[in-house]
Amino acid sequence: MAEKPEEKQRQRAPSQRSLETRKRIFDSAEQVFAERGYEGASIRDIARLAGVQGALVHHHGGGKEELFFAVIARRADELAQLRLDALDVMKARAEPTLREVLACFIVPFFDKVLHAGPGWSAYGRLIAHVSSDERWRHIAETCFDPTAKVFLDEIHKVLPQASGEKIGTHFVFMVSSMLSICTSRWRIEGLSTGHTDADLIETLLAFCQAGFETAVSQAVCGDKGCRMGLG
Repeated sequence: MAEKPEEKQRQRAPSQRSLETRKRIFDSAEQVFAERGYEGASIRDIARLAGVQGALVHHHGGGKEELFFAVIARRADELAQLRLDALDVMKARAEPTLREVLACFIVPFFDKVLHAGPGWSAYGRLIAHVSSDERWRHIAETCFDPTAKVFLDEIHKVLPQASGEKIGTHFVFMVSSMLSICTSRWRIEGLSTGHTDADLIETLLAFCQAGFETAVSQAVCGDKGCRMGLG
């Protein structure tokens, strides 16, 4: 008697040991890529940190570039869902303000990166690597742009006078500022004292809000034909 499809599927399902090995490999790859960048990382180093043979890294993650993509994609869905859930909750209560929309994008990221352990901390630095290199444009477009477009639409609803071009530009500035906290906190700590993570987030929100609001003032000024500083 032929095996039923569900029986074949059960037989092919990875074992718990295999799943644990895969997670260990991906966690190690995340750390190595975050610390050394794509060029500086090697499959050998990832295998050593994971405590496995290099062949197992290839088995679970493919080649180096394929593994890089998979490591980034692994947490992208969870982060996207946290952001979208926060936005849904906000919109269910009332029409969100600009600052509230920005908070729905920024705060879930920092909740994870600053407070959810070394894996998420490394992930924040890893996203910064992706965002700074056009070579990884396809990764950004696949993993992050669908959620970004939702927030771009929401920002445009709050700022209808601003052009899509201006909103998109300020959005990139916002993301760059957000990621700089993952990679340059040591500079912030070196130049200022006494701040907390909450202070950093509130300062970033105020900074980004002011930036987006200039898109409106520029649009109004352009409609009136005025010049900066002349009213």
